[in-house]
Amino acid sequence: MKRCIRNPLITIEDVKPSREGLRVEGIFNCGVCQYQDEILLVCRVSESAGFTSQSVKIPIMVQNGSNMAMNVVEVVKAEHPEWDFSDSRSVRQKTPHGIKTVYLTSFSHLRLARSRDGINFTVSDSPMVQPVLKEESWGMEDPRVTRVGDTYYINYTAVSPQGPATALLSTKNFVDFKHCGVIFAPENKDVVIFPEKFGDLFYALNRPVSEAFGTPEMWICESPDMIHWGNQRHFCSVSGNRWESGRIGGGAVPFRTEKGWIEFYHAADENNRYCIGAMLLEANHPEKILARTENPVFEPEIGYETSGFFGDAVFTCGCYQNSNKIVLYYGAADDKICRVDFTLEEIYRSLKL
Repeated sequence: MKRCIRNPLITIEDVKPSREGLRVEGIFNCGVCQYQDEILLVCRVSESAGFTSQSVKIPIMVQNGSNMAMNVVEVVKAEHPEWDFSDSRSVRQKTPHGIKTVYLTSFSHLRLARSRDGINFTVSDSPMVQPVLKEESWGMEDPRVTRVGDTYYINYTAVSPQGPATALLSTKNFVDFKHCGVIFAPENKDVVIFPEKFGDLFYALNRPVSEAFGTPEMWICESPDMIHWGNQRHFCSVSGNRWESGRIGGGAVPFRTEKGWIEFYHAADENNRYCIGAMLLEANHPEKILARTENPVFEPEIGYETSGFFGDAVFTCGCYQNSNKIVLYYGAADDKICRVDFTLEEIYRSLKL
């Protein structure tokens, strides 16, 4: 395992705010693909409208005729003593039905970054797409890119007061995009779609969450067309290992090897320290887990991973395979993009193969 010596590759200083009055808080958690002679990152960019010790300004999208338009809501903390402002990412409230998110402190959109060498990236000056759904009124987050033939499918978390759902885009050229709508209702996120059909069906990992009981864990499901998903069944649980005892979910889009499918997944402990693990899935039956790492293959250790908007977090949404080398891009501390390289042999050893 080798971190890129140029890390972090992309920081907030490389990103132009999408509009006047907003401040870039982070660029992270990027989907990855090879397109023509470039490496493309579909990045999550989070922006805030400003905050002080007394108040916070909340950027949200609201319906404006047939379009969505940005609106900024200013919340004075003293006027809402029942709200919890301690988390840098959200405003929460304790209710008889549990802890509820009242607002997110930032709004995320998707933005392209391009590179010919996988290290030096140019970030677009504007969002890749604009929100069109009310289910995106609080943002578009954590994209994954799955290529099938000459079509690139981009699934992402669509966030609204109704909860985090998963929506889908498709494109052939990263200029023209088709909005396919919501494909998983709230609360369901961390979706990764396999890049091949199994028989007549696509497969996807997903992470539904029950507020009543249970733990955020991974499920697997099927679809004939990428839009309609069903035959949900439980796929993978948290383990007794402390680093993944809190929650687990999909990470990068799986890639095929001679031993089966490799899936890099994310996991967190009870203190929300996010690490990356790996599992091997059977080649023709991806619902079968053949091996799983006991320890993280990658964890936050360097300063740019332990300190940031949300520290002690490494989180991947994509990688690509170059012969025996796996290039994995990850969000570090929820505000920057970095790269780490593995060999297949290193991954196999971590899986005790």
